[in-house]
Amino acid sequence: MPDFVYLASQSPRRRQLLEQIGVRHELLLPGEEEDAESLEAELPGEPPLAYVRRVTALKLEAAVRRWEKRGLPPAPVLCSDTTVALGRTIYGKPADAQDAARMLSLLSGTTHRVLTCVAVWSEGRAAQAVSESRVRFAPMTAAQVQAYVASGEPMGKAGAYAVQGRAAEFIANINGSYTGIMGLPLYETMNLLRSVGVHP
Repeated sequence: MPDFVYLASQSPRRRQLLEQIGVRHELLLPGEEEDAESLEAELPGEPPLAYVRRVTALKLEAAVRRWEKRGLPPAPVLCSDTTVALGRTIYGKPADAQDAARMLSLLSGTTHRVLTCVAVWSEGRAAQAVSESRVRFAPMTAAQVQAYVASGEPMGKAGAYAVQGRAAEFIANINGSYTGIMGLPLYETMNLLRSVGVHP
């Protein structure tokens, strides 16, 4: 069994988290011909849990095709997707600063869910696990929202915030997996990797 995994993610946070637990990895990123963002499109009325499972499965399938097409050495393929949900409403990555401010204003003073699905493929078999956490935001003033958006941190983040960044000053309570909220739940990830023979 190879002593590394392919990480099919452009997130530097996921790389840092794998490094934290000593898992060697190589990036398996989409080529220019791939429309990776389109995989994250929502289906009408789709519940958040079904959405994050489906998108993660699509990402994994695309990554395995990429691995095959490039003729790379065999190794497990790992990918993950994170979504923020308030009720049945999904909050993905903001389209722009105005969208980020809209999301943060709606999350302000509420408790929302963060769902992260992680998936691994190895030798023709795929497996998934989901981490669900709850995050309570303190009420944010309009000025606080605008200042946070102006920092640029919300862009590219589900729910328009990064738990490990400046948003921490507004997070009153977390119930669940901190690494799951960051984008790669390490407990679930290691259980999946061990199941395919990866032991850091």
